[in-house]
Amino acid sequence: VQLQASGGGLVQAGGSLRLSCAVSRRTFTRYVMGWFRQAPGKEREFVGVINWSGGSTYYSDSVKGRFTISKDNSRNTAYLQMNSLKPEDTALYYCGVQRTAWGPLTKYPTDYDFWGQGTQVTVSS
Repeated sequence: VQLQASGGGLVQAGGSLRLSCAVSRRTFTRYVMGWFRQAPGKEREFVGVINWSGGSTYYSDSVKGRFTISKDNSRNTAYLQMNSLKPEDTALYYCGVQRTAWGPLTKYPTDYDFWGQGTQVTVSS
């Protein structure tokens, strides 16, 4: 399974970005996908997660109300729409997929088995 994250960049505070994560998995619709981020010198942090159908999402308190995760199962792609960005959102953003179908919505990086390469998001003040 390969994941390709894209869409990062440099944006001013208050701006928006949309990240994409394309997954090379034919049964994409069966798997939970999580978004995480990691700033220099810090541990990987949970951002949000979406279930297999795209009908349920769960976010960290730090991004709730500003970020939205969605899925396009026809394109095997998930998205992270980020609005009202803040300088503290600056990080390398990763998407992760679980190995097991119909898995739980979880916020722990160790519960995800496949990862994209990360895409850098930098928010200037």
